[in-house]
Amino acid sequence: MVIISVVIPVYNGEKTIKETIDSVLKQTFTNFELIIINDGSIDRTLEIIYSIKDERLKVFSYPNAGLAASRNRGIYLAKGQYISFIDADDLWTPDKLELQLKALEENSEAAVAYSWTDCINETGKFLGKGSYLSFSGDVRANLLLTNFIDSGSNVLIRTEALKKVGYFDESRKSCEDWDMWLRLASGYSFIAISKPQVLYRISSTSMSTNLLRMEAESMEVIERACDRNPSYLTRLKPLSKGNIYKYLLFRSLNLAAKKDDCLIAAKFLWKSVKYDPSILQTKVILKVLFKIITILLLPPKIAEFMVKKYKRLYDIAALLIYHRKIIDLQVKN
Repeated sequence: MVIISVVIPVYNGEKTIKETIDSVLKQTFTNFELIIINDGSIDRTLEIIYSIKDERLKVFSYPNAGLAASRNRGIYLAKGQYISFIDADDLWTPDKLELQLKALEENSEAAVAYSWTDCINETGKFLGKGSYLSFSGDVRANLLLTNFIDSGSNVLIRTEALKKVGYFDESRKSCEDWDMWLRLASGYSFIAISKPQVLYRISSTSMSTNLLRMEAESMEVIERACDRNPSYLTRLKPLSKGNIYKYLLFRSLNLAAKKDDCLIAAKFLWKSVKYDPSILQTKVILKVLFKIITILLLPPKIAEFMVKKYKRLYDIAALLIYHRKIIDLQVKN
């Protein structure tokens, strides 16, 4: 009997798919099936996949339908008692499945196990730590305040629980992971493995389109989660929205390369203050304003030079630290 079903959705993943598959096949826990959902790839993805010989590997091809639909197809095909997903450009450490499965077997009340995440770039270079937050049991409040799971390549879930809460929302192009984790948290306990076991690859894509879409869908996810748990979560709604806008502000300013991008960052700043006015009392707010003004007022090449030369002056990473402090305070209260 297969214990774990691992699902990899892939669309035109020729650059990274082999490395991702290898990281799964090298797991210290070996009783799993690896279901690859080819989502209409038109590059060399299938050729690369078929060059890998392992009896655990199963490949299914469909017309392109998107990430959520591909994951749902994997869920339907899965035969394991547990399911895990990994995107076609992310990586796992060899002990990921072993430690997550052990945690679930030792905590029968938990239905979801997750680990810490490290971020890498397109070439695999380490960029920084993920949330590195460990919450177990009823995680609804903390999960609403921030998606500490960090990516869709993290969790190991009891198949029975996943099928009870339903499939991924295929209407979403962003935040479908967070929506699923919140639905699971409404009925099941989580268990944390306090160790980085997921390497999440961050690629350079169209900042404006992606972050604006993330903004809209994040707000919908928050509203729906609060509707499911009105007495418990509604009071946290402003904090949750404030955290989202601080994250979007951080991402947008790190990626901003032209004035239009910076105007989007300014919008995120205004929304951050709207939902969490206390951010005005932090030191990082001056760096945020200075960076916005630099990009808006100076010619692009000069602004880029200034930001690179005076890194400490423009370092806004404290936005994310402040983000975590809100979580810590809320848990204590």
